[in-house]
Amino acid sequence: AATERGIIVTNTPGAMTECTADLAFALILATARHIVAADVYMRAGQFTGWELFQPHLGVELAGKTLGIVGMGRIGTAVARRAALGFKMNVLYTANSPKLEAEKELGAELVSFPDLLRQSDFITVHTPLTPQTRHLFTLNEFRQMKPSVIFINTARGPVVKEADLVQALEQGLIAGAGLDVYEAEPKAHSGLAPLPQVVMLPHIGSATTETRRRMAIMAAQNVVNVLGGQGPINPINL
Repeated sequence: AATERGIIVTNTPGAMTECTADLAFALILATARHIVAADVYMRAGQFTGWELFQPHLGVELAGKTLGIVGMGRIGTAVARRAALGFKMNVLYTANSPKLEAEKELGAELVSFPDLLRQSDFITVHTPLTPQTRHLFTLNEFRQMKPSVIFINTARGPVVKEADLVQALEQGLIAGAGLDVYEAEPKAHSGLAPLPQVVMLPHIGSATTETRRRMAIMAAQNVVNVLGGQGPINPINL
């Protein structure tokens, strides 16, 4: 509609790469170590002293395999954190090999079914398209390890949320960290009662640095167009 009316539409690509990668990793850590449940436990006054088998026993990241679905800017930023910062093995799916990431990070391109079967953590960084809508259903969750932790900071409808709830309730997967939902602003009612789920209100870009970059890029696009120059980031030209 905008194109038909001669209206230029722009966006702010790359502005939220690092902050979204940070948040994805925050969710990985929070779910792996039961951070939110442990915080609630402490605030409720239930902590009575150190125990060998504590109720919030988690898992380490080093040596584990992270499966990245969608190896664009954000997926690559997550891979860099995983491989270099946490000594994780990285598998990924993409339309084409990411040779730089493979060389720098030891990342390995695999098929989607292989990624589902081999990963200890799975994080989603794919755009929402007709092909990726409901990419994750009960069928996909059944192919994962029962110990897997599933992270989605991409787009909510990539996951069939009712199936995710069922997979968690049945123990098909161990946990989930979510920043996006299928029918935002609402989340499936079955998610909130599950202690193995960390839920955030779509805060992937919510840092002062990111919002500043977004504002500057948007303003520069406006200045360029008003000044007779082409926009920096057009999406309909």
